[in-house]
Amino acid sequence: MIFLSVLAVILESVSDIRLNYGIYFVWAERIFTGFFLIEYILRIVIVKKPWHYIKSFFGIVDLLSILPSLLAFFFAGAQSLMIIRSLRLLRIFRIFKLTQYLGEATQLSLALLASRKKITLFIGTVLILVSILGAIMYLIEPPESGFTNIPKGIYWSIVTLTTVGYGDIAPITPLGQIVASLIMIMGYGIIAVPTGIVTSEMTRNNIKTDHRICENCKSNQHSGFAKFCHNCGEKLPESPTSK
Repeated sequence: MIFLSVLAVILESVSDIRLNYGIYFVWAERIFTGFFLIEYILRIVIVKKPWHYIKSFFGIVDLLSILPSLLAFFFAGAQSLMIIRSLRLLRIFRIFKLTQYLGEATQLSLALLASRKKITLFIGTVLILVSILGAIMYLIEPPESGFTNIPKGIYWSIVTLTTVGYGDIAPITPLGQIVASLIMIMGYGIIAVPTGIVTSEMTRNNIKTDHRICENCKSNQHSGFAKFCHNCGEKLPESPTSK
């Protein structure tokens, strides 16, 4: 249902498809909204602490998946078409609902959370680096090459350092081309840094296992944060690391 609703949002943005099959998208969206609304209400009714769910990340995502379509009924008239369009685009947030069904999402989120300081430091270092390189290219290159100001030099440095290479701005002097070559080579090493940081944290989380034995299948070697058996799904005894 999530995949179909997101696919409908994407296809609806194509003018020819929207003109020929617009009525089908309207009814499909009403059906999707009805299902997600029922799911949202049932979650609030079933959980022990409804307010905690409403304020949680997935609670907000669930609300965003139905709110645009509900609010669209209150915005009628040509003057509000842009408002409706912006609200309906929020339906793309439904794709985030899929992460709660993936067990690996927990491991990845924990790794990202644990490495946030290192990644923040890395991004800060990259911003300083591209600022300096952008200023240097502004000094080296003549205006006709496209480096008419420092912001454009910084933009070019980001595009080059990330190995994107749009080609809309390019150095024309030998010195500028030498600096550009060094930045390109540097980009390959810099791209690998955040990957290594997150991978290291994921490996560290995998090492943190305990030897709780599942009462149902007798399996062990579960993760320290696991609440259920990875083999049969039986609820595990409370982990000492969670106390």
